[in-house]
Amino acid sequence: MSEATPVENLTPDEAAAELARLAALIAEADAAYYQEDAPVLTDAEYDAARQRNLAIEARFPELKREDSPSDRVGAVAQDGFAKATHAAPMLSLDNAFSDEDVTEFAGRIRRFLGLDESEPLELTAEPKIDGLSLSLTYEKGKLKRAATRGNGLVGEDVTANALTLNDIPTKLAGKDWPDFIEIRGEVYMSHADFAALNAREDQAGRKTFANPRNAAAGSLRQLDTEITKSRPLNFFAYAWAAESAPFAETQSEAVAKFAEWGFQTNPLMATAATVDDLIATYRNIEQQRATLGYDIDGVVYKVNRLDWQQRLGFVSRAPRWAIAHKFPAEKATTTLEEIDIQVGRTGSLTPVARLAPVTVGGVVVSNATLHNEDEIERLGVKPGDTVEIQRAGDVIPQVLRVVQDGGGKVWHMPDTCPVCGSAAVREIDDKGEADVRRRCTG
Repeated sequence: MSEATPVENLTPDEAAAELARLAALIAEADAAYYQEDAPVLTDAEYDAARQRNLAIEARFPELKREDSPSDRVGAVAQDGFAKATHAAPMLSLDNAFSDEDVTEFAGRIRRFLGLDESEPLELTAEPKIDGLSLSLTYEKGKLKRAATRGNGLVGEDVTANALTLNDIPTKLAGKDWPDFIEIRGEVYMSHADFAALNAREDQAGRKTFANPRNAAAGSLRQLDTEITKSRPLNFFAYAWAAESAPFAETQSEAVAKFAEWGFQTNPLMATAATVDDLIATYRNIEQQRATLGYDIDGVVYKVNRLDWQQRLGFVSRAPRWAIAHKFPAEKATTTLEEIDIQVGRTGSLTPVARLAPVTVGGVVVSNATLHNEDEIERLGVKPGDTVEIQRAGDVIPQVLRVVQDGGGKVWHMPDTCPVCGSAAVREIDDKGEADVRRRCTG
């Protein structure tokens, strides 16, 4: 049976076999991602596997397994660290992949709460940081413990390592915080720090990291605290749990409190009164993705009113009041910084886009092919523009389109070879048409 067999065509026996295969596949992927910081699936492959598992369970609910991935978050904690039980589960988020999914999300909330269309439904929108989730326990304002997500119930105690991060206060500022609270957020590494770290690791003859998320996770989960201390890690606070007393009425007010208490919070967080406003915020954040200096893989929406969040509650592994609107997995936007020329063995000149580094499909991309001068003219691309790029499998990344004009000068293909200085011309074929490639005559 092929994995691509449509769910509606599966027999019960085939569905049971497929659920077993998916459970094993996702368990292996979770262990690689959460324990080893070395993903074995791309984000797109992982999301597709989870979506397929959910679809089969919806059609054959009687076949749902006890070890179903739809009920599981993360992976068990490693033996190298002490175990840390969370005061409240650290759950995951359901995903939206289209504008229609976002509309349906808002519709489900309205139906659950019994709201008619005339009643405002305010939601928050914030970048989904691609890093490592961390929970920080504060008692009477002092940091007592830091723990990774683990399996959502029990994580790894990484307190000693967390104390080395400048973004994590050892004592909360101000006085209006609850006596007990778990502050949650994401540990991440900036693109610039990631590039510098990999350069140092490469020079020392050590293994380099595939992307900033792996580097951040691997750095925080070091048994030697001195290694963590030497790595440039950052932390954004965006959630909380198990607070001993209320301290806010809305999600946006709570995050503002975090900033007052000494945490870094994301400046792009916004509120929206309609689904159209939410999606406009998503597009705005997606457009800024190239210039943020750190990786994001979507936008998270949350119901702003905390009393409504409480009424909505949770289902299996995720809250009903929040969803992650993911970016297309193999595409990203970034800045085209300059266009260089590569000269091939046959003398052909190929324009190459030098890009502000961005993670696409789990790999950091800083170059993309522009093919030839006709393609550059078709795209209308030039240095300084914000562009959308695509990477599929092992194919060289390519520039798809210009997202925003950078106001730079129009770029022209050189008519001399940058290597030897000889004339570079477009040869004429038997039909009298110019070759798409320009070649060095030397």
